Amino acid sequence: MSLDKFKIAMQYAMPKHFISRMVGKLAAAKAGGLTTALIKLFIKQYKIDMSEAKYPDPAHYKTFNEFFTRPLKEGIRPLAEEKDIIAHPVDGAISQLGDVVDGQIIQAKGHDYSLQALLGGNEDDTVPFLGGKFATIYLAPKDYHRIHMPIDGTLSKMIYVPGDLFSVNPLTAQNVPNLFARNERVVAIFETDIGPLAMVLVGATIVASIETIWAGTVTPPAGKDVFSWNYPTKGDNAITLKKGEEMGRFKLGSTVILAWGANQAEFLSDQHPETITRMGTPFATIKD
Repeated sequence: MSLDKFKIAMQYAMPKHFISRMVGKLAAAKAGGLTTALIKLFIKQYKIDMSEAKYPDPAHYKTFNEFFTRPLKEGIRPLAEEKDIIAHPVDGAISQLGDVVDGQIIQAKGHDYSLQALLGGNEDDTVPFLGGKFATIYLAPKDYHRIHMPIDGTLSKMIYVPGDLFSVNPLTAQNVPNLFARNERVVAIFETDIGPLAMVLVGATIVASIETIWAGTVTPPAGKDVFSWNYPTKGDNAITLKKGEEMGRFKLGSTVILAWGANQAEFLSDQHPETITRMGTPFATIKD
């Protein structure tokens, strides 16, 4: 058995939820010097550029989670403010992008999967995105792990979909069918000037939790049920976020998937799989 096949077999075999929850408890612990030592080791292992961090000293962070979700220095990620530009929502690398064809999107070469399954199984939630565009962005351990709005939007719905916690690295994406539609995830649907926008925050092995700025940590009761919440899009209680504002974060790394409707926006010509992304930089052009 090759090393890659062994790694995939281990993904299926190991108790991913148990390991992830235990790592989550460790990452939330205030362990003083031990926490600082772990952070320093992580910085060295993944070659993290702490000069970009608002607080570059590893000893500033009381927990590993504080370090992992560290804010950046103000102005370090200039925002593409042009109204016809959709900005990158995260630091990471594009895994795949393209058209939603017959309700399917590309996971990796030879692997398509259902957009409806990704969004939680409700056909009504899926219809606005049929024939539209999607993009999958992978966040590596070294990346900044806060997620920002690519355009102005008002939250209309949030969906929590329980699932597995496979790793979402490129090797797993190439070898585990329906990976993103089988992992635990949080779907946020926004009303925008180009119509509905879906932002899917996908969990993974040792991702301790997924947070949104309006709901905090999204962890409904354990089980197989999909949970959904509808939000007002008008009035004082509407949750409206401007382009570039934070909408969520991962405590340990994962993947963000975007989708919008047909004839709304086109990816810029320099955007393709393996392109490195930086939050706030131009990603797509809105059609007239």
